[in-house]
Amino acid sequence: MFFAIPNWLLPAPTDIFHEAVNGWDSYAHHLLSTSNLAVVGFVIGVSVGLVVSISLHLLPSVRQAVYPLLILSQNIPIIVLAPLLVIWFGFGVLPKIIIITLVCFFPIVVATLDGFRQTSPDLMHYMRMAGASKSQLFRKLEIPHALPSIFSGLKIAATYSVMGAVISEWLGANKGIGVYMTLAQSSFRTDRVFVAIVFIMILCLIFFAIIIGLEKVMLKGRRGKDE
Repeated sequence: MFFAIPNWLLPAPTDIFHEAVNGWDSYAHHLLSTSNLAVVGFVIGVSVGLVVSISLHLLPSVRQAVYPLLILSQNIPIIVLAPLLVIWFGFGVLPKIIIITLVCFFPIVVATLDGFRQTSPDLMHYMRMAGASKSQLFRKLEIPHALPSIFSGLKIAATYSVMGAVISEWLGANKGIGVYMTLAQSSFRTDRVFVAIVFIMILCLIFFAIIIGLEKVMLKGRRGKDE
């Protein structure tokens, strides 16, 4: 047929499905490696992001100086920084973790600071009148009010962590979904490239669903205390 598309260019959905089912042994360890890398980078990125955002919130003068620089840093694509990290730290795990940490860091900082700013001024005033200390205001008022925003940042960071893991694997690794995609591309196995894309999407959805589950538990507990 004149409009027939070669299978190596755009495989049929059935071919992609068959490769996903029959080729499990060839990519299972790649999938596990990417998952582990994404989780580690996500945890570190979120931890650093929370520490930085809380510090900036408690130190307004520092926030005014540092926050614009954080915004400006987002104009630099992570794919541009990645080769530098490889030059500085080699092809080991460290540059990969740094890449994932960087992509997870910014959403957490922005979301957490926005959450702190949403605290009701009236409630702050009432608690100060009741004699609440700065520590009590932070623990019992500002953090609970910031939780919805923090979880919004966590949802974004969770999906970014998978993206960061795949990008880091493209730059140099011996296993991972990014490596699997590169090998499939070089051998014109487009069906395997699509399989990798599907599993990247599934990983993102799993991470996203876990955060939603944690959010429901945490916010339900908060509402229970409020009642």
